[in-house]
Amino acid sequence: MSWADTSGPASVRQWLKMKESMSNSTWSYRTESFPASGPLKRTGWTSRLALPCALAAALLLAAGCGSRTLNSAPVEDRGTGMSRPADAVKPLPGAENAGKPGYYMVKPGDTMIRIGLENGQNWRDIARWNSLENPNLIEVGQVLRVVPPVSEGALVVTRPVVPGSVGIAPALPASAARPGSSPANGSAAPSGSDEDVGWIWPAQGTLVAGFDEAKNKGLDISGKSGDPVVASADGRVVYSGAGLRGYGNLIILKHNNTFLTAYAHNKLLLVKEDQTVKRGQKIAEMGNSDADNVKLHFEIRRQGKPVDPAKYLPAR
Repeated sequence: MSWADTSGPASVRQWLKMKESMSNSTWSYRTESFPASGPLKRTGWTSRLALPCALAAALLLAAGCGSRTLNSAPVEDRGTGMSRPADAVKPLPGAENAGKPGYYMVKPGDTMIRIGLENGQNWRDIARWNSLENPNLIEVGQVLRVVPPVSEGALVVTRPVVPGSVGIAPALPASAARPGSSPANGSAAPSGSDEDVGWIWPAQGTLVAGFDEAKNKGLDISGKSGDPVVASADGRVVYSGAGLRGYGNLIILKHNNTFLTAYAHNKLLLVKEDQTVKRGQKIAEMGNSDADNVKLHFEIRRQGKPVDPAKYLPAR
């Protein structure tokens, strides 16, 4: 905009008029005649300069007050205590399913591996059911589906192991392996049901710690570094790694839609995720990863809840 443009905002036009007035005033007092002696006359330049100066002061004051409107308005009006409404917070994924059966709300410290273990599922399946592009990015309060959709059938089918079959690793001694054995509580499991797993002991060492739901979610079996750790029943590897704090080198097997087993603190892992294993097959070597001594920590999870393995394993 040119300085001569008088079609602009009122403040600019006022400034131009002030400038012109001050120029005229300056010309007036420069050409004023002054007496050779005596006091200055008040009829000339002082009165002519006062008006433009007053106008300039008024315009500067108005500009200072008006300039606030060019900046962002304050978020909070401290005089009244009222705040500007914040933008609506976007709800977390799955929030509409909170509290429904078959769904789980993420808690602080959760990982997909732990969520899978706590709910008796393969963490990869949970990621797929929830269309998670990056399973490492989950948020506290997010709600996840932890049961398969109706369209999916059983993920693992167990079959009786026939001794001598090709590909079956040697099992533990007969005293520790009883095909088709039922839980030690004496209740007979219906043939072919998820309860009819046929458990065996996963290691031959000494039992050094029993099940305590509050302190120990499984059994601790001592041994020497490198001792064999075997699958307690037929199943599929749903996790093999060291990503779950407190478990060290860990293997999780899914046996059917009801049972998982966990094998922790291993020295060496011998199977990979999605690999099918047979009861008695060597899957790891005993160690002390994330533990104070060499031992196998063994858990049986029924629908994600830890249960006492001693009630399912055959008597020694």
